[in-house]
Amino acid sequence: MTSLLFGRDMLARTYRGTVLLVALALLLLAGACGSSKDELILATTTSTQDSGLLDVLVPQFEDQYDYNVKVIAVGSGEALAMGERGDADVLLVHSPGAEQDFMDAGDGINRQPVMHNDFVIVGPADDPAGVADASTAAGAFAAIAEAGAPFISRGDDSGTNARELQVWEAAGIDPAGQSWYEETGQGMGATLQVANQKNGYTLSDRATFLATQDSLDLEVLGEGDARLLNIYHVIQVNPDNFDDLNDQGAADFVGFMVASDTQATIGEFGVDDYGEPLFVPDAGKPEPGS
Repeated sequence: MTSLLFGRDMLARTYRGTVLLVALALLLLAGACGSSKDELILATTTSTQDSGLLDVLVPQFEDQYDYNVKVIAVGSGEALAMGERGDADVLLVHSPGAEQDFMDAGDGINRQPVMHNDFVIVGPADDPAGVADASTAAGAFAAIAEAGAPFISRGDDSGTNARELQVWEAAGIDPAGQSWYEETGQGMGATLQVANQKNGYTLSDRATFLATQDSLDLEVLGEGDARLLNIYHVIQVNPDNFDDLNDQGAADFVGFMVASDTQATIGEFGVDDYGEPLFVPDAGKPEPGS
């Protein structure tokens, strides 16, 4: 009887040991498979994601280079803050003033122009504030304020939010606290939806508006002002500031974004769906508006 129990005990131990070895082997195999590509963290403005552009470009980059890209779409201000903290390897943003501060502080290197489009003032088709009659963006904003018409701001320290505040300043108006002024604290797509629901106005990058217009009752009512130029840059986070950045991956991504094939893709993006490109490629050209 004792020998039988002993035999069963040895068999059970052998079985458990075998299971543990198999589990360990599977874990090691999964780890090896998961680490076949290095992760690259891209912090970018929501417009590049909402427009669908990154759905095209990121797979192309991953096909060409041995990286898995983790995209974090936030406002440009938060993307730059992530770079300051070392929480991202590379940035794709559209807030030139804040970008220059980022570079001056030594937080970034290898800043390159990638593309541009423009901001547009959108609102309800009946245009109760008469925005379409204004000859400038500041005039359009002044008309909205005078009419007390709803204006929906992103309020998220994004490049779009920064430009909106610049236009209010040019109009000589501080909208903060006004009953007709609402901040969503959200990205462009969500802010457009709120403006649509409230029959209000907002400032949008053209790409996101075109990509979402089928679900909106809003129309472009103000455009073409030089203040509404919208320029995107790619920036590598300074690897001298942090030990754990994927600096090679970031450099590869910068190079990819300004490469001729990528620039051609950017220039064609949107033509099939909207009859016009959503972005104008800028690599190798003089800075737009300079």
